[in-house]
Amino acid sequence: MLYYLFEYLKKTYDLPGAGLFQYISFRAGVAMILSLVISMIIGKWIIQWLRSMQIGETVRDLGLAGQISKAGTPTMGGIIIVAATLVPCLLMARLDNVYILLMLFSTVWMFGIGFVDDYIKVFKKDKKGLKGIFKIMGQVGLGLIVGITMLLNDEVVVRMEPQAAEQFGYRVTETLFVKDLTIPNAYKEMVYVKAPITNVPFFKNNELDYSRLMWFLGDNARGLSSILFVIMAILVITAVSNGANLTDGLDGQAAGVSAIVITALGILAYLSGNSVAADFLKILYIPYSGELVIFAACLLGGCFGFLWYNVFPARVFMGDTGSLTLGGIIAAMAIILRKELLIPLLCGVFLVESLSVIIQVWYFKYTKRKYGEGRRVFLMAPLHHHYQKQGYHEVTISVRFWIVQVMLAVITIVTLKIR
Repeated sequence: MLYYLFEYLKKTYDLPGAGLFQYISFRAGVAMILSLVISMIIGKWIIQWLRSMQIGETVRDLGLAGQISKAGTPTMGGIIIVAATLVPCLLMARLDNVYILLMLFSTVWMFGIGFVDDYIKVFKKDKKGLKGIFKIMGQVGLGLIVGITMLLNDEVVVRMEPQAAEQFGYRVTETLFVKDLTIPNAYKEMVYVKAPITNVPFFKNNELDYSRLMWFLGDNARGLSSILFVIMAILVITAVSNGANLTDGLDGQAAGVSAIVITALGILAYLSGNSVAADFLKILYIPYSGELVIFAACLLGGCFGFLWYNVFPARVFMGDTGSLTLGGIIAAMAIILRKELLIPLLCGVFLVESLSVIIQVWYFKYTKRKYGEGRRVFLMAPLHHHYQKQGYHEVTISVRFWIVQVMLAVITIVTLKIR
């Protein structure tokens, strides 16, 4: 909203300094500071309110070090992250931007699912929370909305050369001439197209058309590629939100890992939304996506502010209100930036945590059928509990997971030069 206010003041009164709000970098910086301040200020109040409402974590004794001491710690602290994200974003971002609207919608949608889940656990005293089928339905619903919006909204386009658009039969929405970075003082023709394509390493220009994944269908592949794109959106949102939920098991772990992933997505948003940078890196230029830098800055500030109260010893837990929301936001943003196929690498910590649970459950059931006694691969799943059982302090585990996630985020960005 402030963007429009200062744009009006600049045009009408030529107010000094009002032009700063035209720059994404300035608005992102202010948004992050606002988010950090808001989360730290309201965090104390929300924790006190949660305590007064006796919204505390119920702990089941699993034999983990320091576990019993966490009983009664306020949960549902994800409210802090969501509030600290939405308020600065509404103030600093352009609200006519389809990508910002999608991210705001995704945040509220996933927050609703997580909040209901925590509400059932805390107030209804049902440890199982919201039934799994309803969580999945909510995640699938968000995937459908994001995927279909990406395909149908006229503002969601990518830029490419006319020859490529003609070759693959993409619908051209606009033709323009841009500066050719390889030839001084020269311009080249480019087009904006509607296409189910994404960025992925090892392919020409880092681009992959979803129809290539269905090459075996021949001429029908082109028509069905949009369906595959929507299915991919559903799978990514479901997998990442559940992965973030499983990662939230130690003080500061999920918030710290998410902050690193969000930082990488913010960098990718800046590169994808900057025509010069996108051309240099040979990645898809996505008009108007640079505005997502502001959303990423808001969410990053919210995570850092939440960490103020969530690092060991935690004064509040994010609960499913926070973890499901963070995972859904990360997934939606990756899809919007057309980096969803990089998710297994970018969200490697989430992936490994999820796989550890899947492997543990599968192997236990398999050995029980075969030997009459269930056996385990890990001492306990998810993976962070395995290390706890080995005697590592939870601070050590969390920080090491952060370090691994930093490495994965850097590798993800570096892969954009591999083609």
